[in-house]
Amino acid sequence: MIARDEAAGITRCLESAAAHVDAMLVLDTGSTDDTVALAQAAGAEVHHFTWCDDFAAARNAALALSRADWNLVLDADEWLVGDTGHLATLGPEPCIGLVPVTSEFDLQGEVQAATSWLPRLLPAGVRYAGRIHEQPQSGLPRRRVPVQVTHTGYRGSELARKRGRNRQLLQRALADTPDDAYLHYQLGKDHEIYGEYPQAAACYARALERMRPDDSFLHDLVLRTLYALKQAREFEQAFQFAESEMPRWQHSPDFYFALGDLLLDWAVENPAQAVEQLLPIAESCWLRSLDIGERPDLEGAVHGRGSFLAAHNLAVLYEGLGNPEQAARYHALAAQLKAGAVPG
Repeated sequence: MIARDEAAGITRCLESAAAHVDAMLVLDTGSTDDTVALAQAAGAEVHHFTWCDDFAAARNAALALSRADWNLVLDADEWLVGDTGHLATLGPEPCIGLVPVTSEFDLQGEVQAATSWLPRLLPAGVRYAGRIHEQPQSGLPRRRVPVQVTHTGYRGSELARKRGRNRQLLQRALADTPDDAYLHYQLGKDHEIYGEYPQAAACYARALERMRPDDSFLHDLVLRTLYALKQAREFEQAFQFAESEMPRWQHSPDFYFALGDLLLDWAVENPAQAVEQLLPIAESCWLRSLDIGERPDLEGAVHGRGSFLAAHNLAVLYEGLGNPEQAARYHALAAQLKAGAVPG
C-alpha cells in the first residue's frame, strides 16, 4: 500500500491482511502522524517516497519493492473481511484479479454500501499509469476473485478530511487527456460526494459522450447520472435519459430503484401529476427491482436495492397512498429481507 496520514485505519487494514500474505509493504508518502510507527508495529516493512502529485509513480515505487509473484494492493481505509481462501488459489497463470470492494457511504442518516470490482491482485511485473485514479496497464485477462474488501473512505468524516485532495490532480490529468471518459467520471464523483450536483451531472455527460460500450464503469455512471440530475432538480432531463438507457439495464435492480426515486422526488414537486402518472410508475419500478433481486456483480450496485430498500420504499409509498395493508406487508418484507430471511 501507499499511505500518508492514515493512522486512523492502517492498523485495522494490516491486521486483516497479515495472516494471508507473505509480507506487507507500506510506502509512506510524507505522513506527519503515527502512520509509520503503527505500520511497523503491525509487522509491515515501511519505505519512504517523496510525493510528486502522481499516484501511479507512488504505486509503481511500492511494487518495485515487492519480491512476490502476486501483489495484493490495499489502501489504509480498507480491510479484508470474510473468506480469503481464494488468495491461495490464484495459481501460476498470470491475470489481473478483480476484487469486490464494498464502499460504505452515508445517505439520509443511514449507512449504505455499494460494490465495485477493482483490479487489486496483480502478478509480478504489472505497473500502473495515471496521475490519479491510476489503473494497472496490462493485456492480461481479468478474472473476478471473490476476496471481500470493505472501504470507509466515502463516510462523512473521511470525506471532510480529504476534501479537495483529488480535484486538482483530476483537473490536471484532464488537461493532459481531455477525452478520457474515466477521468470525467471520476471528476463527476468528486463533485457528487460534496453535493455539487449540477457540476457532477455535467462531468457525467462528458463521460457518457466519450466512453466505450464495454467500459466496466458504465452501469455506475448511468446510476450516478440519474442521481445527479435528480438532485439538481432536472427531472424531465433525467427521465428522458432513463428512457434512453432502459433497454440496456433490464437486468439491473439499481437502475429501476434509481428511476423510482427520481419519480418520487418529481411527484413531490409536481403534485398535479403525482397520483395518476408519476407514483404508479415509481411503484412499478420498485416492484421490478424486487423481481430482479440483488445483483452485486454489477458495478456500483448498492446492497438492498434489489431487496429490502425496494420493499421499504414500496411500504412508504403505500402509506402515503392510504393503503395500510400493503404498507404493512412491505414493511414486513423489508424486515425479512434485511435480516436475510427468505420470505414465504
